[in-house]
Amino acid sequence: MITTVLVANRGEIARRVFATCRRMGLGTVAVYSDADAAAPHVAEADAAVRLPGNTPAQTYLRGELIIEAALAAGADAIHPGYGFLSENAEFAKAVLAAGLVWIGPPVEAIEQMGSKVASKKMMDAAGVPVLAELDPAEVTEAQLPVLIKASAGGGGRGMRVVRALADLESQIEAARREAESAFGDPTVFCERYLETGRHIEVQVLADTHGAIWAVGERECSIQRRHQKVVEEAPSPLVERTDGMRARLFEAARLAAGAIGYTGAGTVEFLADEAGEFFFLEMNTRLQVEHPVTECTTGLDLVRLQLEIAAGGELPAEPPAMHGHSIEVRLYAEDPAHDWQPQSGTVHRIDIPLVATEFDLLDRPGVRLDSGVVDGSVVGVHYDPMLAKVISYGETRGEAARLLAAALQRARIHGLVTNRDLLVRVLRHPAFLAGETDTAFFDTHGLATLAAPLAAEADEALSIVAAALADAAANRAAARVGGGLPSGWRNLPAQPQRKSYESRTSGVHEVDYRFGRNGVEVAGHEGLTVLAAAPDSVVLAVPGERGAVRRQFGIARYGDLVCVDSPLGPVSVRRLPRFSDPADHVASGSLLAPMPGSVIRLGAEVGSRVEQGQPILWLEAMKMEHTIAAPAAGVLSALNVTVGQQVDIGVVLAVVDPDNAVENQEN
Repeated sequence: MITTVLVANRGEIARRVFATCRRMGLGTVAVYSDADAAAPHVAEADAAVRLPGNTPAQTYLRGELIIEAALAAGADAIHPGYGFLSENAEFAKAVLAAGLVWIGPPVEAIEQMGSKVASKKMMDAAGVPVLAELDPAEVTEAQLPVLIKASAGGGGRGMRVVRALADLESQIEAARREAESAFGDPTVFCERYLETGRHIEVQVLADTHGAIWAVGERECSIQRRHQKVVEEAPSPLVERTDGMRARLFEAARLAAGAIGYTGAGTVEFLADEAGEFFFLEMNTRLQVEHPVTECTTGLDLVRLQLEIAAGGELPAEPPAMHGHSIEVRLYAEDPAHDWQPQSGTVHRIDIPLVATEFDLLDRPGVRLDSGVVDGSVVGVHYDPMLAKVISYGETRGEAARLLAAALQRARIHGLVTNRDLLVRVLRHPAFLAGETDTAFFDTHGLATLAAPLAAEADEALSIVAAALADAAANRAAARVGGGLPSGWRNLPAQPQRKSYESRTSGVHEVDYRFGRNGVEVAGHEGLTVLAAAPDSVVLAVPGERGAVRRQFGIARYGDLVCVDSPLGPVSVRRLPRFSDPADHVASGSLLAPMPGSVIRLGAEVGSRVEQGQPILWLEAMKMEHTIAAPAAGVLSALNVTVGQQVDIGVVLAVVDPDNAVENQEN
């Protein structure tokens, strides 16, 4: 009998498992790295045990420390979550050897599916269609492009698309390093890369009494860097393709039965538009996207994992699917700048329309599974996912509409996220038509999809609201004459000016003047200020058919100003009236786009470099990031060494461009 569960994980999956444990009356134990000491999952557990260190290799990948933590805290079962050690057979074996309950499949099943190379051979022998494995040493031009994949894990780590044979060796080495960092196993393999396709997966559940359920399918085709961004159930492709669901379910049950599987697992396939599909892999764990299956079946998959681990028996047949559910992954990253991960403080995260957190939806609404709360700090050691936002509707259109509205109105302050991209995807005609494949971003233009929700004119209006709110905040804080309008004079005078910088549109200067007839804002003739407080501004915006009242919410965090309104979120930096010369950097400086660790150097001081040539590589959030020369020239400074930790904005290197050298000579 299970009484207390330790979750060998962090973030939202730890909170998700804890939520079900509480509903079942079970005790909970968390483990945490030093970087996660103040994380929400630690505070929510009945007990927590420190894992000294910060990186995954020092903490969440140390199976022996996790087992010691379970024994020390009195846990009698371990739930692995996903990622880290969730598909590590040696860890599962050690858990069982310690006398603890392993909330997962049999060790043998993990071993058989843990190697994607071996699992494909097994599925091929069982009659499941597969994409053939390629030997990297024998790849030819005719087989390009190929996909390099990590054998021991997923989530986009250790994955590389190679389109030129000359790049194959270096990309394999990079994939091995990422796989080693993320999973503790550098093994990778190659297979033919299909430029477009549908990523379809089937949720399976099996008990120890012989029952094997194919619970429902999910479509996860919209991906970035081979990591899922939007997931839904049921699949639009399967819904409109006769007989496809039955064939998928049969293949999934065949895969689970072939290895004596028990517990929750997922069989993943790559499908074409005709409904033909190929086995990709079997994930011997709970998936990130499991909530969409829960919302369309009414099943608590974590509860079923716990019950199966305790010897429980499944009914003869799974429940039928109903309605439609869509999940998006809210990441701290900048899609417009090569998906650069972000780190820092989440000052506020408030998603409206949320009906529940970490629980089932039984009517149209929004569910939130979040790993962060207000004040959480996102570091560089782990995945940058902040939360999963999930909608349920009676139809696919309703689910998409609800989710887009919740995301657009969300107040997410402190970090750049992919929120605007998610909203644009959910409202895109191709998505609404069910035309979703793995090339979605390439087909419809990442630059267009990643554009800010607030149009140029709406952003300018939001910045005016920010300036007026700042003025109101200054008056509220004034010790003398606080009741007087900001900058008030008896006679007409020069307008006041406030300057802000937007990441997308540059510097904005707002000139305004308080007069007897109200506030005049340069460039916004006819604009009427109805109310201006430090945290709220109401404007009457003129238009061809009359004025429209617009309300803006304003929040400040140092020089960061966040403006929220139905027009779209806007975040800007308030600029000082006078700049400090010490803040200027030399032309050609390469700044760290994120905090991280320098793992390789690609050039030496004094050497000539070409535009786009790698100067160094950073590792941040379990991914490698290349820092390349912005122009052809000479590397005049290299300010870092291998192993050095750097903060965002630090000058890593300086390239003197050829034209600058020529100008100096002239």
